[in-house]
Amino acid sequence: MSSVNPVPSLTQAGFLVLLALASGEAHGYAVMRFAEQTTDGRIRLPPGTLYRTISRLAADGLVEEVEGQDADAPHDARRRYYRLTELGQRAAEAEAELISRLARAASSVGLAKRGTGT
Repeated sequence: MSSVNPVPSLTQAGFLVLLALASGEAHGYAVMRFAEQTTDGRIRLPPGTLYRTISRLAADGLVEEVEGQDADAPHDARRRYYRLTELGQRAAEAEAELISRLARAASSVGLAKRGTGT
């Protein structure tokens, strides 16, 4: 049985970028910080990886570049801001659901602890 996947598949870096943008527009450095903070430093997105990933996500229609809206940010003509597209939102939701299913499967075979206790 073959079916067309409604959203592009994501790499780990791609999912982290979409996750960072899920709460609103952000520039690349904010996305890098988000990834590092969210994963307690286990995953870092160096600039080359980050911008290749953003380029791929933009080509797939998952993110788009926008004019920066942060009035408190230092004005830097090189700073680029990004946001999720509707397709990007759906892709992030689908990936989050997949990760949730995988975490439940890992727990059911004893590879991850259930709940937040001990």
